[in-house]
Amino acid sequence: MGGEEDDDRHYRREEASRRSVNNGGSKGRKVIAVTGTAAILAVALNFAFVAFNSRRRRRKSKELAGSEVRVNLSASEIRKLADQIVRESKEVHDAFSSVPADKVRYRDIMALADLEARQFPLIQSCVFPRLVSTSEDVRKASAEAEQQINTHVTSCRKREDVYRILKAFTTRGEWINAEAKSYAHSLVRDFERNGLNLSSTKKDEIQRLQSLIDDLSMQYIHNLNDDNTFLLFTETELEGLPNELLKILDRANNDKVKITLKSNHVLPVLELCKVGATRRKVAVAYGQRCKDVNVPLLENLVLLRHKFARLLGYDNYAEYVVCSRMAKTSSKVFEFLEDLSMSLSELATKELETLKNLKMKEEESSPFGIEDLLYYVKKYEEENFSVDFGALKEYFPLSLVLQGIFKIVQDLFGLRFEEIVSVDVWHDDVRVFSVFDLSSGELMGYVYLDLYSREEKYSQTCVLPLQNGSLSSNGARQVPVVLLMTQLLKEDIDSPVVLRFSEVVSLFHEFGHVAHHLCNHSSLARFSGLRVDPDLLEIPGHMFENWCYESSILKLISGYYQDITRPIKDDICTSIRRCRHSFSALKLMQEILYCLFDQIIYSADNVDLLEVFKFLHPKVMLGLPFLEGTNPASCFPHSAVGYEASCYSRIWSKVFAADLYASKFHDGILNHHIGMQFRNKVLAPGGAKDPLECLTNFLGREPSVQAFVDNIALSSV
Repeated sequence: MGGEEDDDRHYRREEASRRSVNNGGSKGRKVIAVTGTAAILAVALNFAFVAFNSRRRRRKSKELAGSEVRVNLSASEIRKLADQIVRESKEVHDAFSSVPADKVRYRDIMALADLEARQFPLIQSCVFPRLVSTSEDVRKASAEAEQQINTHVTSCRKREDVYRILKAFTTRGEWINAEAKSYAHSLVRDFERNGLNLSSTKKDEIQRLQSLIDDLSMQYIHNLNDDNTFLLFTETELEGLPNELLKILDRANNDKVKITLKSNHVLPVLELCKVGATRRKVAVAYGQRCKDVNVPLLENLVLLRHKFARLLGYDNYAEYVVCSRMAKTSSKVFEFLEDLSMSLSELATKELETLKNLKMKEEESSPFGIEDLLYYVKKYEEENFSVDFGALKEYFPLSLVLQGIFKIVQDLFGLRFEEIVSVDVWHDDVRVFSVFDLSSGELMGYVYLDLYSREEKYSQTCVLPLQNGSLSSNGARQVPVVLLMTQLLKEDIDSPVVLRFSEVVSLFHEFGHVAHHLCNHSSLARFSGLRVDPDLLEIPGHMFENWCYESSILKLISGYYQDITRPIKDDICTSIRRCRHSFSALKLMQEILYCLFDQIIYSADNVDLLEVFKFLHPKVMLGLPFLEGTNPASCFPHSAVGYEASCYSRIWSKVFAADLYASKFHDGILNHHIGMQFRNKVLAPGGAKDPLECLTNFLGREPSVQAFVDNIALSSV
């Protein structure tokens, strides 16, 4: 139900911020986007060629110019490289700390910047194999290396001798440029957020609190992961679930069906089961998972985080989290959520009335509850939208979708993709592309695509920076390198891979991040790639999703897998657009509810977590009663670990992405001039520049919620 996000995209960027497709082709084959009739012909020929060559292509070792990323390291090589990284880092930090405080200059600071740029691709070379390698020994060595490097990085951020020199430099304020100033201040901030500006007693307390917080956070997650609770139902009580699902579910107690409280069981019941009492029973059980153990854990976590933040000089934990983000203050977050909630209220009320009327026809005696939301949304869509998403996948062959994405990225942002065949990779499925600036021919960077599912590979769709673009102190340019991973299924080696439409949307989203990584032109690795403000980070991905709902783009990327000259029809394009925002206002109100809960508990003292939610629920959810027996404090992991006090950021980025698209691209979706403005004003500046300033510079005003609300209203039920 609400509060748990439908994917784990954030892995790639949270990990990257802290630490630092398909078979086919032949020798020398290039992927170059073209236009018009030529595009259709080129795509068709490429599609056939890929299928023909998919089983006989093999990679030869060849280095990528400007890339320090190392793939196919053995377990022993990973261990040696990790030792080298730690050793070199310690040497540079020791040398820096030996500089007299009154003599430190920017060139000394640049030694730390050069270290970051030099070591980032080496660190990623050590740690990314645990996500992709087919070797258990390599994955184990990679995980050990990651832990070793993280421990070292943490220790570096606690070095008082290094902090003292940095503080002396920033106090003098001798800046070469704005980026240099941002870099030095960001280093100091890292140290001070670890308490190095505090007394010895307070520093010890900070470390004690952080250790407790880490332990309790992990325990909260482990409790949810280890929960094996299940419910038993007769097949009659599960009416509406497809027979193929019922056949594979476990049985117990006179052939009753076992429904676990994992999302792969709960969601089908809430979406498909016709029996309201069953939906309610499952929803209540799902909402009270780990209630006895996790509620006191979250209460303790909130208390400890407030203590942690106040030791560092903040009023509460929310201010500690938000102050370094685009939103800047917790009050701004509340203002944003309340503004959006009020703007959506009338539309959400109409949507809710539609669902209530549906339930009245099917279950007259039972009032509409939050547990009915998914079922009646799906029922309405089935009755009113003529889209069979199961059959639709036959019109989205992967090769065709990729070609379309390459063309869009080229037309908009001036990035030309060219495949490299003879290059070392970790699996035959992996493809590698050089990316060039369309106008100048300059090498912009490299993209690895590892798109197919396989055993032991990381199970989520994500983008992982492997090397950040930067400019060293001697003027040498280091190009960005990025990895995009998905879990697409190759069902038959002789048939083309086809995508569900949700996978098409996901691929577009991830390419928004790929473009961001490649176009970020910061001089310093710390502000390059995807190392930007978290509130800005998701905006390019969400914005890029918009293109795959446009009819002309849907025609470009679709074609029946046995005859790609047959794209999807106009009425299907229209239905896809209508489905996109089906009941979006009501769904978003539920997200806002959880974001408000998250922001409140980390903004105030001594709050009763359950009472806060009970108070918020009917107000935000338009009078829908709170589901008695549930307690989000027990099973809302985002508020426990990873996104505490920042759950709002997902909505923030979606709303502002909608504003960017509607205001600038809607009347010219492949307008190269506007695309290049977006590239130069939003993607290129990197993390050193204020993100609100970047967006305002592009829009000509500050971003607002109105375009998002208007967009939803246009396709409202």
